[in-house]
Amino acid sequence: MSQVIVVKIGSSSLTSEEGGLNRDRVAFFASELATLHAEGHQLLLVTSGAVAAGFRRIGYPVRPKQTREKQAAAAVGQALLMQSYQEAFARHGIVVAQLLLTRADFSNRERIRNASETIEELLRHRILPIINENDTVATHELKFGDNDTLSALVANLVRASRLFILTDTDGLYTADPRKDPEACRIDRVEQISGRILEIAGGAGSSVGTGGMRSKIEAARIAMRGGVSAFVGRAVEPGDLKLAFEGAGKGTYFDTHRHNLPMKKQWLAFHSMPQGRIVVDAGAERALAEGGKSLLPAGVCGVEGDFHHGDVVEVLNLQRETIGRGVVNYDAWQIQAVAGLNTDEVRRRIDVGRIEVIHRDEWITL
Repeated sequence: MSQVIVVKIGSSSLTSEEGGLNRDRVAFFASELATLHAEGHQLLLVTSGAVAAGFRRIGYPVRPKQTREKQAAAAVGQALLMQSYQEAFARHGIVVAQLLLTRADFSNRERIRNASETIEELLRHRILPIINENDTVATHELKFGDNDTLSALVANLVRASRLFILTDTDGLYTADPRKDPEACRIDRVEQISGRILEIAGGAGSSVGTGGMRSKIEAARIAMRGGVSAFVGRAVEPGDLKLAFEGAGKGTYFDTHRHNLPMKKQWLAFHSMPQGRIVVDAGAERALAEGGKSLLPAGVCGVEGDFHHGDVVEVLNLQRETIGRGVVNYDAWQIQAVAGLNTDEVRRRIDVGRIEVIHRDEWITL
């Protein structure tokens, strides 16, 4: 059966030893994707490489480090990168399209809906969308990183069956295989635990495998949205097809969740919380396990100055995030009625809905 598949290719897989764009590698990946495209699958490609493609053309002797230099290199390189992809895919009879996205596009419900409809129309015509972060306008604070997060968000947006994150390492190991000869590859992951994140590396980690943390975080986003993920290598002809068939050189991240509706996706991954609500253990169970709404009786505390209609994070008593929701109260109103029963709430304040957060406006994280 035809599937919607998102493939992400990182800069390390596309660059030459000198740091510029390697057109032979672009041609290789185009050939790999063309095999799946010929089988009827709907493909989207999330790619890095614009800076690598442009920095020498602009005159920099080495890959730039300052933001304005990288943005200038990306502005030049984006056209060169797309030209390279266009020529490579044309050899297989595939038409490509370019989409440049930023965090702001995902946080705006109308803009991301428009992007979704555009992608849907392109796929309907068997055109392969090539997606990259709009590096020339993205600010450091709102950047996706190495497009790993972007690929997971795109996979959720199009309700993909699979996400393939292709990199220069063949999956997640129990330790850094470059330093520990006893390190073993983890072939399958069904839940991203604290131990998995520790192995992947990050601040203060002594076992990190370098660059893997953002890929595991992306896999977690994909899994929460009902998309299975693969993180690994594709270096020889047929490797991507093998990965698709379950025999790839990497780690598989399996999920049994269903795809999230766009509204729930926006709440979970794109919305900007304006405050926090702390709830007791009973409210935590009701929200996370019982599919219930949050009532004032379960609220223990409020942080931030938010208003009716804003998105807020909900924390348990251990200050762990349970989820997010659209709040029906102003912050001061919740402070006035926190812990009270419904009748007492109605006597004290005037609100349109008694639920602090209705279950239809809630997502468990």
